[in-house]
Amino acid sequence: MIDPLSVTAVAGMLGAFGSAMAGEAGKWTWEAVGNLAQRMTGRQVEAPVGAEECEELARQLVAGARNDPERARELAAWMRGRTGGPQGQGGAVPRQLPASTRYFTDRKGPLAELDKEAGRKADGRPRQVLLHGPDGIGTSAVAIHWGGREAHRFPDGQLYADLRAAGPQGTVDPATVLRRFLRRLGVPAEQVPATVEGRADRLAELLAGRRLLVVLDHAHSAAQVRPLLTPAPGVVTLITARRPLAGLDTLNVAVGPLPDKDARRLLTDLAGKHAVSAAKAALPGVLERCAGSPFALRAAAPVLGDAAPRALAGQTFADPLEAATADRYARLAPDAALAYRRCALRPWPALDPRAAAAATGLAEADATAALDELAAAGLLETALDGRYRYRPAVRRHAEALAVREDGLAACATTVHRTVEHYLRRAVAADHAALPQRWHLGPLYAEIGPDGYPDEAAALAALGAELPNLVEAVAAAEEFAAPGTVCQLVEALWALQLKAGRHDELLPALRTGARAAGTTGTAARTAARMHVQLALALTELQEYGEAEQQLVLAAAAEEKDGHLRGQATAVETLGLLRLRQWRYAEALEGFDRAVGLLDGIGADDSGRADLPRARALLARHRGRALRGLGRFASAAASIEEAVAFFRGTGEAYNLARALTDLAQVMIEQRRGPDALPLLDEAAVLLERGGADFHLVPIGVLRELCADRAE
Repeated sequence: MIDPLSVTAVAGMLGAFGSAMAGEAGKWTWEAVGNLAQRMTGRQVEAPVGAEECEELARQLVAGARNDPERARELAAWMRGRTGGPQGQGGAVPRQLPASTRYFTDRKGPLAELDKEAGRKADGRPRQVLLHGPDGIGTSAVAIHWGGREAHRFPDGQLYADLRAAGPQGTVDPATVLRRFLRRLGVPAEQVPATVEGRADRLAELLAGRRLLVVLDHAHSAAQVRPLLTPAPGVVTLITARRPLAGLDTLNVAVGPLPDKDARRLLTDLAGKHAVSAAKAALPGVLERCAGSPFALRAAAPVLGDAAPRALAGQTFADPLEAATADRYARLAPDAALAYRRCALRPWPALDPRAAAAATGLAEADATAALDELAAAGLLETALDGRYRYRPAVRRHAEALAVREDGLAACATTVHRTVEHYLRRAVAADHAALPQRWHLGPLYAEIGPDGYPDEAAALAALGAELPNLVEAVAAAEEFAAPGTVCQLVEALWALQLKAGRHDELLPALRTGARAAGTTGTAARTAARMHVQLALALTELQEYGEAEQQLVLAAAAEEKDGHLRGQATAVETLGLLRLRQWRYAEALEGFDRAVGLLDGIGADDSGRADLPRARALLARHRGRALRGLGRFASAAASIEEAVAFFRGTGEAYNLARALTDLAQVMIEQRRGPDALPLLDEAAVLLERGGADFHLVPIGVLRELCADRAE
């Protein structure tokens, strides 16, 4: 058993708190541990970055604890707080595997290979299999069918990720998959580490003793997959890809075409014996064209008795999937054919009738019918939420058709119209999800926060469209529309502040920062782009780049003469310094922000927001003063914030300020006076569902008793 105050245990605590800063409670806890480190070492200590720095600081803290019983009790309290959080520390049993197809034929060879790998004796080698084959050949079907058939092997559940399901260019990054896996395993959002490395370590820790299946579908590269792999002996990982992935040390299992006998059996299952018998004369030609591809056979089954369309006469195709796709397209009604081409001009992760109507110019009811027809023809896949998506190969076929049949000008108009559709949806949802903030851009005044019953519903709608919005930002940049880029990124603000998901937002935010540097972008807009990127980089612990972005933001606001925006940029830089335990520099930044607010005149922008802005800065100043050991000044500053938020009824900000004030009182050896503040904060947080905040409050209650003694 590890000594609670051993170097190993303390280093583990620092690493855990340092990586679990997805929410305000995590940031607050990290800051409180920084305060403790300053007092135990007797000097200003910058926040450690990486395992080596955590271990070195842990040595210093353990040495200080051995010489000071009071500090030892405080350090031990935080150690207990690390493991005394709310329920949901990774004990959930996920059941994510999709249902297998009803008609599954042959594949005895690949299934036998999977049985053998899953059943072999544990010898230190991870159980990881790559199923590879051309698009439409059925690698996903093999993985999902085997997983469903062998569910008894995996009492701890299944994790599934479609690695092409979201994000720009139809792929999803490892950080996003890791976050989703951890959440499925019961890890609260507040405790999901910020970095890919931290998330991968947490996943490996959770899976170490489990018997669980992981399916990574449609992998693009070894780099995309590698952070998702675990050496846990009870875990079997199945990866599907179009080809072997260089650099990935897995058992490679090829999935090839169906033999004629099995292809005929699949056609019979799908079309029925009567249809197959009626098409006996044409059957050899159908089997030849389908070349053992399950996708092509499924496309051929509904029209087995029809002659090949004249549109395909004399054409040659690279593979059976392309031939089947062209065949199905040739049979579409005009509206469905139009939707097939126009919706494919960008790799939109999820299509719905509203987006299809924008792309095609059809009425929404007609667009709905067109999407239904495309799904029935197998040209679109239907997601669990009822929206649609293309297979990559099918989308490429549709895009090429659009260029050839509609022309480049019509294609460009379609993309502009679709991007505008997503922009207007995003602005309306963002406005409704965070109505109290100041918004940039003319669309906010035009559209307003209509159409949502409450802020939560608007935020959920914005989150559901995030992958499409990221793709819309990429499209706007490609079409040289920096104003549209910036307005789209601005519309992600509520999602960024309230829901995190910084790893998914990052590509769009980087695009916004690039657009900020283009000629014609207003200084105030440019500053917002830099601030938004800086916030995400801070959450992802990319502190150096975050600082650069904040400096650019402050310079842009200063150039524009916008004091309120300049104060926000400087304040945000101060918050970054708090995260790094650089309290003197943080205080300097907050004082500078106060000075900027003092310069705002009666008719200047941001005047109405001044009281709240001052209250937030008062709290931040108190936190910096607490870190510097200036407890009386810290208490006075935080009391200003408490008085303001108590008057406005902002429960969440009041609870945070009360907790900060209680911590200062504990340092002043006023534990009994701090307890009522902690009780009030706990009630406010419980009412708001912010249960994770109760962990640091529990530690402070324990410290109240120690200081009282």
